[in-house]
Amino acid sequence: MNYQTILQEIHAEVQACLGEGRIADYIPELAKVPGSRFGMALQTVNGESYAVGDADQRFSIQSISKVFTLTLAMQLAGDDLWRRVGREPSGTPFNSLVQLEHEHGIPRNPFINAGALVVTDVILAKLADAKQTVRDFIRALGGTTDIDFDLSVAASEQLTGHRNKAMAHFLKSFGNLDCDPDGVLDAYFHHCSIEMSCRELGAAGLFLANDGVAPVSGDRIVSSSQAKYVNSLLLTCGTYDAVGDFAYRVGLPGKSGVGGGILAVMPRKFSLCVWSPGLNEHGNSLAGTRALELFTSKSGISVF
Repeated sequence: MNYQTILQEIHAEVQACLGEGRIADYIPELAKVPGSRFGMALQTVNGESYAVGDADQRFSIQSISKVFTLTLAMQLAGDDLWRRVGREPSGTPFNSLVQLEHEHGIPRNPFINAGALVVTDVILAKLADAKQTVRDFIRALGGTTDIDFDLSVAASEQLTGHRNKAMAHFLKSFGNLDCDPDGVLDAYFHHCSIEMSCRELGAAGLFLANDGVAPVSGDRIVSSSQAKYVNSLLLTCGTYDAVGDFAYRVGLPGKSGVGGGILAVMPRKFSLCVWSPGLNEHGNSLAGTRALELFTSKSGISVF
């Protein structure tokens, strides 16, 4: 499979839709990113790496950080985690308060904002510093020591994240946060502000394509069963309330973020990350989704 040729073809074909969609301007710092940017990188479990465009340009990973916080929480809490958060698609926007009230403070899944706040609470309750622990975990997975928070983005989210703040206090009122809501929010906003490139994200997510083992270090991050669980949640819950359409078009487990990134996984083969800031109506990268659809069509590789 000539992955580099496929990526180059995709890069040429998506030029027509770059700049389309809406940048996540409700987070003021994200509004500053040019909508014409595009990068894509593929990392195989055998150590091969392919990339095109702005694959080495760092961007705010936003909700893609939830893949790594979930992994840490599974390490710390095991199956007890699922008493506090569900494993079902939400079918509603990622920041819905209505669904959370209807379901008595138990978020549908760990990838909507309410679920990610509970996951962050688990980490914060078990460890002294949830912010640094998650950052250092991602650094180790990506093999890059200078991955860090974008403090201006974290501050921007802290200033404008009123719905997330309401959600955290709502969770606390249902008894589903053990820690102080403001501490959970601070950690959550910092996790979302982490900056990484497509190449770095692809490397960091590669353990999910390798039965839970980080290929470079050989370290077991999660059990093979846990890797399967995370991948299944990526497929059914990873792209907000558009998971059905994403599965139909792309056919890979994936997690998107409103910074314009999407991390996708093909078990036992590769991880694949794409970035373009313009979002569709569901909050997923418009050009990124199209690029991943083109990739699975051209390569003939998907989970189906």
